[in-house]
Amino acid sequence: MSKLLNANKTDMKKLRDTLENYVAKIDTHWKSLPVERQKFLTKVFFSGYVLITVIVIVNICISTGQRSNTISINHIDGISKKLIEKRSTHNEIVNSSTKK
Repeated sequence: MSKLLNANKTDMKKLRDTLENYVAKIDTHWKSLPVERQKFLTKVFFSGYVLITVIVIVNICISTGQRSNTISINHIDGISKKLIEKRSTHNEIVNSSTKK
C-alpha cells in the first residue's frame, strides 16, 4: 500500500515539475517579446474574452426570453412495466422458495 502511495507521490511530483518547467518556458518567451507586442497580444486576448462573454450573455437573454418562466410539476410516469414485471416474478420465486 505504501509503495502505491509513494508511486503516486512521485508521479505527482513529476507532473508538477513538468508543469513548472512549461510555465517557466512560456514566461521566458513572453518576457522576450517586445513591450509593444505584449500590449497588442494582451488587447487581442482581452477583446476575445469580452466578445465571448457578450455572446454568452446575449444567448442567455434570448433563450430565457423565449420561454415562459413557469415550472410544471407532474407525476413521474417513467417507470417501465417490464421492470415491474421482472420484480414481481423475482418476488414470486423468492416467496415460493421461502414457503417450503
